[in-house]
Amino acid sequence: MENKDKEYLETFLIPIRNCKNYRPKFGQGGSGKGLSISEFKTLYSSDPFYSWLGLDTELIYSAHRVAGGMTSVYRQIGIGCERLFRSVLFDSTGYTHPEFATWSYTAKTRSGKTKKLSLDGRIELAEIKKEIVLNEVRRWIKDYCADLGEVSEPDNGIVFEVRQGYKSKDSKRQNADIDNATVAWANNYLPVFAIFSSQIDTDIVLRYRNNRCGILIGTISDNEQSSLYAFCNNILGYDLADFFKRHAVDIQNEIHDILETLLSAE
Repeated sequence: MENKDKEYLETFLIPIRNCKNYRPKFGQGGSGKGLSISEFKTLYSSDPFYSWLGLDTELIYSAHRVAGGMTSVYRQIGIGCERLFRSVLFDSTGYTHPEFATWSYTAKTRSGKTKKLSLDGRIELAEIKKEIVLNEVRRWIKDYCADLGEVSEPDNGIVFEVRQGYKSKDSKRQNADIDNATVAWANNYLPVFAIFSSQIDTDIVLRYRNNRCGILIGTISDNEQSSLYAFCNNILGYDLADFFKRHAVDIQNEIHDILETLLSAE
């Protein structure tokens, strides 16, 4: 899979590059691209109160751009992680159709309507074409379920929710994650959270595991039961950590270029 490097790198970077075009909207709403520095100055200088306070300055524009831009950077890194992980799943398993790498279900809202909810990745046991990967996945599921306790091994495989990191302790988000996990178990899948960063609160890890969710985080270790990178290397046969090490300079250059653009007024 080493010849996939360039493709994987682009898969990861394409959404992140979108951050370079971020412009704050300053409460103007709509689906537009945001305000330019000149449009911002026109807006704020025409507001008597803001102009009295001296807020019609490039410094305010830059501060808003950085604040919103950083949220966009983290969000787009997350999208890049999802797409990269799905690509690794697809290639590692030998799937014949891309849809095998994703999973979704429908749920009813309070208004009685239905909505479609999707998870970021799937290992469908029946569709794995590479026998060595199939055997390793089955072994991993057996070991992980034994460690979780009070659960039976799922027949269908694993579904993944992929995150770049998990710094928030938003209970609403956690409840939604656990709802997804409940539906996954009902459909005979082991739900697993794949976190690329090592930054996650231990309380969240405990809560998810206590609700019989699997969780893999971005630590560098040989423990395939807790490390996302060990799981990818030992179970899927792809060294994801080494991928990032090999391309660290290229990725850093892209990120730094985006940050420098966001820190400028234009």
